[in-house]
Amino acid sequence: MHDSEGNGRRVTGRVRRRDRHGRGLRGSLVPPDVPLYRSRSDRFDDLVLLAVSQLEPRWEAELAGMEFGVEEIPPVVGDIDDPEPVPLGRLDAGAMPPPAHPAPVRPVPTQPGEGDRAAPSDPPGLQARTARIVLYRRPLMARADGEEELAELVLDVIVEQFARWLGVDPQTVDPGYPAE
Repeated sequence: MHDSEGNGRRVTGRVRRRDRHGRGLRGSLVPPDVPLYRSRSDRFDDLVLLAVSQLEPRWEAELAGMEFGVEEIPPVVGDIDDPEPVPLGRLDAGAMPPPAHPAPVRPVPTQPGEGDRAAPSDPPGLQARTARIVLYRRPLMARADGEEELAELVLDVIVEQFARWLGVDPQTVDPGYPAE
């Protein structure tokens, strides 16, 4: 190499490596069968599944038509000076909640072309979309002081959104929900 003046001097540059021995990135520090091996996002997903499993014995039929998702942060809203706090979750109400009394089952068409049209009482695309509760991981983790408080907060947000979807009070969904 030559320097900027064209002299034949060799310019030495420092090679940047991960560590001083040039070995690169290290492998995993814990074996896969140790609980520490799971990432924070994996442990958060487990908390969401635990919260849903706590509601399943009482609301199994209603939860069958529900999806649950986790996103890192809520989408950016245009007004930054909004006094509303950062949302912890949202409800994407695709389909209506199941009725208290199920509707009678329609007969299955036996000949081609017999059931190609949708029934006039069914809104288009109603059965194709399911309701979805989305939890925001970072705001929830920021508000909780520990793993136990985070688990309670996740359950509370799921109960609130699920109750909103059903159109009932959160204490009806979970009698252990804190009163206002």
